[in-house]
Amino acid sequence: MDTESTYSGYSYYSSHSKKSHRQGERNRERHKSPRNKDGRGSEKSVTIQAPTGEPLLANDSTRTEEVQDDNWGETTTAITGTSEHSISQEDIARISKDMEDSVGLDCKRYLGLTVASVLGLLVFLTPIAFILLPPILWRDELEPCGTICEGLFISVAFKLLILLIGTWALFFRKQRADVPRVFVFRALLLVLIFLFVVSYWLFYGVRILDSRDRNYQGIVQYAVSLVDALLFIHYLAIVLLELRQLQPMFTLQVVRSTDGESRFYSLGHLSIQRAALVVLENYYKDFTIYNPNLLTASKFRAAKHMAGLKVYNVDGTNNATGQSRAMIAAAARRRDSSHNELYYEEAEHERRVKKRRARLVVAVEEAFIHIQRLQAEEQQKAPGEVMDPREAAQAIFPSMARALQKYLRTTRQQHYHSMESILQHLAFCITNSMTPKAFLERYLSAGPTLQYDKERWLSTQWRLVSDEAVTNGLRDGIVFVLKCLDFSLVVNVKKIPFIILSEEFIDPKSHKFVLRLQSETSV
Repeated sequence: MDTESTYSGYSYYSSHSKKSHRQGERNRERHKSPRNKDGRGSEKSVTIQAPTGEPLLANDSTRTEEVQDDNWGETTTAITGTSEHSISQEDIARISKDMEDSVGLDCKRYLGLTVASVLGLLVFLTPIAFILLPPILWRDELEPCGTICEGLFISVAFKLLILLIGTWALFFRKQRADVPRVFVFRALLLVLIFLFVVSYWLFYGVRILDSRDRNYQGIVQYAVSLVDALLFIHYLAIVLLELRQLQPMFTLQVVRSTDGESRFYSLGHLSIQRAALVVLENYYKDFTIYNPNLLTASKFRAAKHMAGLKVYNVDGTNNATGQSRAMIAAAARRRDSSHNELYYEEAEHERRVKKRRARLVVAVEEAFIHIQRLQAEEQQKAPGEVMDPREAAQAIFPSMARALQKYLRTTRQQHYHSMESILQHLAFCITNSMTPKAFLERYLSAGPTLQYDKERWLSTQWRLVSDEAVTNGLRDGIVFVLKCLDFSLVVNVKKIPFIILSEEFIDPKSHKFVLRLQSETSV
């Protein structure tokens, strides 16, 4: 028992001393960096990163508040390091151009909605105008219609009501995203409806208005035929826009370029841009949130190995290609021993994660037991002294804050969880009587993107890259890429194979067996 405690104390002291030594080296390097002769300080690049949905060049106060949110619970520590992402002047110009293009997309979206609304209003007013114009222009010359026309009026009214509800449900839905091209089938349907209505108006103007037709029953039946034809066009729209894509025909493999995480989706006959929209909608709920901090360890390790190599120029000639080849060859010779370092680093990281996870679980369970005891005591107090869930969360949060912060920093999740979001989640769990395990599930394992706040997503604007026109339909072998600022999604389309399924009949009477015994057996 004493030996184990002595060993654990020694390991903690040694790890603490190593950590202090590394911090001291970083501080010395930071103080030495401004002394370089070229005046640049070091080879570290400055990264300008802005959360999605906010301007790129935000004010300093916003940036400071976000840093404080990521380092809640302790004093702020400034850590310098080489950045793996950088934004040049060309990138800033491209982002400005994308913002201008987004304004153009808004204009195009509202223009399309305006055209569809005007066309829909024309469609619904046309049958009513066909019925009302003859009584207004030549009432005395019309033949009496009587009960037949009244029945047709009721039929037209109910058909227009059904058409209005169906059009509202199919066409006037909130747009989910801005796509680069128009929807071909929807545009064709709008053109078909426009040509259809114009044709009816031309026939009505030539055969009824010019000749002042006296047969009012025939005029009403003409309007009824228009409404019937519009109902059939609406049925065609349902088939083309909704029913055609329901049967799965293709399998899409979606791979994230940074960590290789992949998912598979089955889709029907869709265009490339609509398939990309479906992929993005499923990405936010199926893929774990992108964490760039998890990729820095391998890059830092490779940079450290390359930084430890020095090439000396004996001949005095400037041969950059030869120096690079020499460094690559030296790095290859050191590769045999680098796997041991990787193994021990991963083992040490797993040990630290398990240790801090255990501390976090114990701290959260003790805190929840405390709030349960408080709830039992508060029931006997006056109504004015009863705590609400927010106050209860603020009361128990300090007891688990340090353990939670250390675990999030060890697993590199601290920038996704601010103190305010943790308090809100804790108050939500207390309100709904959730267990400590339910509270910790969000922090012990990375969840989908929708689980986090929108300002932490890092990806809402995407670019579709395809060798073919985005309005073309899916087919076997097509590959397109969805790019955002930090990573990309590579989509590979495969056609679902044709399956031949045959039937084989087995007679139930054939299920009979015989037990064969031998003399050597013990039965």
